Amino acid sequence: MNRINLSWAYFLIIINFLCGMRKPVSKNENEMIFGIRALIESIKAGKTIDKVFTQKGISNPLLGELHQLIAERDIPNAKVPIEKLNRITRKNHQGAIGFVSPVDFVPLENVIMNTYEKGEDPFFIVLDRITDVRNFGAIVRTAECAGAHAVLVPTKGAAQIGADAMKTSAGALNYLPVCRENNLKEAINQLKESGLKIIACTEKSDHDVYQEDLSGPLAVIMGSEEDGVSPAYLKLCDSSVSIPMRGKIDSLNVSVATSVIAYEALRQRGLK
Repeated sequence: MNRINLSWAYFLIIINFLCGMRKPVSKNENEMIFGIRALIESIKAGKTIDKVFTQKGISNPLLGELHQLIAERDIPNAKVPIEKLNRITRKNHQGAIGFVSPVDFVPLENVIMNTYEKGEDPFFIVLDRITDVRNFGAIVRTAECAGAHAVLVPTKGAAQIGADAMKTSAGALNYLPVCRENNLKEAINQLKESGLKIIACTEKSDHDVYQEDLSGPLAVIMGSEEDGVSPAYLKLCDSSVSIPMRGKIDSLNVSVATSVIAYEALRQRGLK
């Protein structure tokens, strides 16, 4: 290659690099709805919306109608600067972008009732502030394989359930119900009132998971990577367990920890 062609090749590489830097970080257009009116009509039509971003600092009657619908349907909404919306899409979003969930959320009471009606002991995985999509997808995949009946997540402080979550779950989201509740504390109390034993997985517990009875109606709470299960939820638990560690690192990734507990529960439930 002569010097002119080599220089041209370097020029193209630099241009492609700069264009890549300028390219907005976008979501899959197939799961995105942008525009206030489009979002309003989609919600009214019954589409399951996972999350909505609205522009901070603007106000008009149409946006007010959207916010009212979001509140009525308990749809997570984050008010963000216009720069964030523009990074998601360069199209005319009018200050509002929503993401359609690939799954329909199932009411918690329906899963509990259906499980008991089938003569089975309910097994729930409760996620407290698990916001990483890859961790969420991996947990759902494990939960489905281990025979859990549902995953319970809060409306706020949960991973976005979109195409990335579906991919990471290896399609398990097509089979395992996801219950999304606005008040996780009330939901945990509902599980208790329905006869489920509530157990928290926390490294602060001195009770080995292999010493715990996991064979009956059960809900296991898994906490965030940063600070574990919230103290308010620990108070609601019947027991807390830890996973024994023998190495120099004293904690596991939350999806791996979920696997350990879910399969110990499967072993015990299988024996019973």
